[in-house]
Amino acid sequence: MKRRYTFSLLLSGALLFSCAHPRLDTNNFEWGKIPQQPDFSWTENVGSRQLPDSSTVVSANSFGAVADSTVLSTDAIQKAIDSCALSGGGTVTLQPGYYLTGALFVKSGVNLQISKGVTLIACPDIHCYPEFRSRIAGIEMVWPAAVINIIGEEKASVSGEGTLDCRGKIYWDKYRAMRKEYEAKGLRWIVDYDCKRVRGILVENSSDVTLSNFTLMRTGFWGCQILYSDHCTVDGLIINNNIGGRGPSTDGIDIDSSTNILIENCEIDCNDDNICLKAGRDADGLRVNRPTENVVIRNCIAHKGGGLITCGSETSGSIRNVLAHDLKAMGTSVILQLKSATTRGGTIENIYVTRVEAENNRRVLGAEPNWNPKYSYSTLPEEYKGKEIPEHWQTMLTPVDPPEKGYPHFRNIYLSHVKTTNVREFISASGENDSLRLENFYLHAIEAQAQKAGMIRFTRNFNATEIKLAVPEPHSMLLEENEQSNVQIEYVRTVSYQNTAENQAN
Repeated sequence: MKRRYTFSLLLSGALLFSCAHPRLDTNNFEWGKIPQQPDFSWTENVGSRQLPDSSTVVSANSFGAVADSTVLSTDAIQKAIDSCALSGGGTVTLQPGYYLTGALFVKSGVNLQISKGVTLIACPDIHCYPEFRSRIAGIEMVWPAAVINIIGEEKASVSGEGTLDCRGKIYWDKYRAMRKEYEAKGLRWIVDYDCKRVRGILVENSSDVTLSNFTLMRTGFWGCQILYSDHCTVDGLIINNNIGGRGPSTDGIDIDSSTNILIENCEIDCNDDNICLKAGRDADGLRVNRPTENVVIRNCIAHKGGGLITCGSETSGSIRNVLAHDLKAMGTSVILQLKSATTRGGTIENIYVTRVEAENNRRVLGAEPNWNPKYSYSTLPEEYKGKEIPEHWQTMLTPVDPPEKGYPHFRNIYLSHVKTTNVREFISASGENDSLRLENFYLHAIEAQAQKAGMIRFTRNFNATEIKLAVPEPHSMLLEENEQSNVQIEYVRTVSYQNTAENQAN
């Protein structure tokens, strides 16, 4: 008994050591001439600090899980998870094969292992996902469970080289049909909330959670949401939401009002934001007022998607202290996207992105504090006034008071050492007006081949140094209403993309 206890302690120590991330040498990062070097001491504390004990192994097959995609194995897998948790934690395994499952809830101390050769297939029946109050797209409301859920737990994980196939096309089709109907009624602002789509993975109100090495595909809505959580790691995930179509709102990874997060070695192909940082929407987000802060993103690849790194549009609780480095954006729309609305509030600040290799992008940098008005602002059509409406409609229609509390602020943004080819527009960065400017932007050592230069408007202390921009029309950057700007661009004339495409066709 004593020998077993000693072995358990040694094993636990080894697991703790495996969670200790190597110290990051931030002195190697270059940001150009900036007022002071950033303090990255917080980066030493990101990520999960411990893993479940692996000495106990529980087979879900022994509880009745069947490797048959026509047989629902939800109850059997959940019983194995619950039994493992009651015995003090350990690893839940599955024999190779295809398993049909509804919502699963991983408990403290448990590692759900999706090994190579194992595929979990999400049940297409929405009733397999019990509803509960959560937060979705910035507001708290009742929503279906994800396929895999870790809620109110600690020291839990999902690992392995297998696959979670969410079979989300049924939700993609449902959304597209509803959106067409809703837009005709002036309800574009609420259709995303009325169309309840199943997320792939939800980590909520939890700490020391690790998601590693498996493939997540075809999610009905967001791929992986980490909400109201602390000290979590997402490592080595392959997320592919563009199989069998391109699903709307299929974000890759969403960090939502969470802190001390590490995302590394992931590869993401989706149809919305690839890695997105969020912090609540409008009056409800301001009520909750929880930031997303202290996030490290490194060694990741983004393919199709709305943004390699996106901050917003939900910004109410603020987003700060983000370091992203050694990344690739291959076919990704925007390398760094900042977006909000004038009812969101909050601040996006201290965002550092460096050492990025990219190609076939829409933009290198986008900053829009008044983004996508049709989606961002809620107005009740006349025909619904005076009638009973759902609670989440009322939440969305609650005004921000006073209005200036809803003004978002973007400041202290650093983007350096980016090299990209075939970009539609180098930059689109515009504050809202003279009193709501983008502040303290530093772009340094960027090489881009673009169709056009773009614009910089309503900024204060916007700096661009050692920028080499190859465009068909040099000196075409639109600069308007900027204060204390220092924009130095070396222009190189290129043939137009149209001519290049014609030559390739011939």
